Amino acid sequence: MVSKFAAGVLVAASLFHAAVVDAAKPTTAEDIKKSLETNGLDISKLPSTAGYEIATDSGINTGPQHCNLLCPALARIFPGQTLTRNQSLLFSNWTDAFWSQQQEETTPQCIFQPRSAVEVSSSVLLAELFTCSFAIKSGGHAAFAGSSSIENGLNIDLSKLNGITLSQDQSVVEVGPGNRWVDVYDHLLPYNLSVIGGRVSDIGIGGLTTGGGISFFSQIYGWACDNVVNYEVVLASGAVVNVNTTSNPDLYWALRGGGNNFGIVTRFDLSTHSQGPLWSGTLIYTPDKTDQLIENFYNYGVNAATDPKSAIIMNWAYAEGTFLGVADIEYADSTINPPIFQSFTNISTVENTMAVRTLSEVTDMFKQSNPDGLRESYWTATFSLTKDMVSFLVKTFEEESIRAANATSYTPALVLQIISTDVTKQMQKNGGNALGLSPSDGNLLLLNLSFMWAEIADDNLILDILGAITAKSIAYAKANGLYKEYLYMNYASQYQAVLPSYGRENFERLQKVSQTYDPLQVFQRLQPGYFKLTKQPPNATYPSS
Repeated sequence: MVSKFAAGVLVAASLFHAAVVDAAKPTTAEDIKKSLETNGLDISKLPSTAGYEIATDSGINTGPQHCNLLCPALARIFPGQTLTRNQSLLFSNWTDAFWSQQQEETTPQCIFQPRSAVEVSSSVLLAELFTCSFAIKSGGHAAFAGSSSIENGLNIDLSKLNGITLSQDQSVVEVGPGNRWVDVYDHLLPYNLSVIGGRVSDIGIGGLTTGGGISFFSQIYGWACDNVVNYEVVLASGAVVNVNTTSNPDLYWALRGGGNNFGIVTRFDLSTHSQGPLWSGTLIYTPDKTDQLIENFYNYGVNAATDPKSAIIMNWAYAEGTFLGVADIEYADSTINPPIFQSFTNISTVENTMAVRTLSEVTDMFKQSNPDGLRESYWTATFSLTKDMVSFLVKTFEEESIRAANATSYTPALVLQIISTDVTKQMQKNGGNALGLSPSDGNLLLLNLSFMWAEIADDNLILDILGAITAKSIAYAKANGLYKEYLYMNYASQYQAVLPSYGRENFERLQKVSQTYDPLQVFQRLQPGYFKLTKQPPNATYPSS
């Protein structure tokens, strides 16, 4: 049968065309084997699947998994691209490359590193055939276990999909999900171009973009998900399709914030913009400046839209027995000390690193404050912007976070940002995104609790602190009419229900798109990690409630 998506199929650099399977058709084991043959695989190398055929009446068989059969088969078919547990040193080096300890501690049965969209297609089809749970890793820069890792399953590592190709007219750059953002920025630097992407150099392309993607330049262009011209996507059926405003537009909308629920993006085609050096750096203040900083940050939020080139991340952090105010400031060109930031630069600091830098240099600086190898937890919430709300967050953070002052390598931070009306206006372009934010919401205050520590023994206390800050902040916001349901996926904890926070209409629309493109719900059942449409955290939003 010819797929209704056949016209959209893209073929990566490969000798074989991707499998074309009607996404609306129930997939049997025989369908999968035929698709694998179309992909060029010798299925005679596969062990027998007799006795555990794919169920066609109730979706994917949820019985015993057979990753122990799949992994040796992958190693035979793709010997240079598959890591198994008996390759202990290579395996350990791979798991150690995750950002957080929690992800490092998760041990898959095997790791497959595809080199094309076709090979990604084959790996997904094989996972279905053997009912083997899987995870997808782009950059691996998430805080909690299971985000892009999986215990005893198949980890599909996209690191070898690392192409970067600038279009002839330089308006679009094709980026593989195996890149880190600094790779893209470095590639575009000689052309005086950039894209809307991550602010930490080694964050991956995939997770940041499908979860939203805040940028230094979001007041001008919106978030990363609003600047994707086209996605190349592997569906659960094995089909490789173009997804844009004219080809599969419903899926295009869903991928703009919907996370890993619909397919595997094997290429992001990103809109470029002119970009030279920017004035940026960090200002660090002593605790006696807190009231001034709260006032200045609130005023900045009110006036942010008057200067769309501006961006600020306001932090309060506990370090060496004291709470410090930290302003990370970025201006989209080389203008030194523009008026919108002078209320911050006029306050005396204990450290001032402001200078004109390239975007790559700025993101490398941010990497220094996001070290690898510690235990990590992010939590988020969104509120209407008022000075009292900012004050309450700072006060509550300081009162609660001090409870774990004796934890090893403990570095808690309250991170506040503005989602201005300029940002939400940009979110409406190209049919809008799935996030449920609108200029009618006014200027919003985005909370990110970012905590780092070293010892697993401190987990329960620190998670209780994070839950308490979040719960108290939301309760205060609700009592004062300031609460906004939206949760930013890239800052959310595993205890928070992200996708329902986009609003009932958007959530139901996302579920409908999922059923259309993944009728057997492969990406819900066999890819269980991160934020799913069909399963929400028990007693979300906080473990302490």
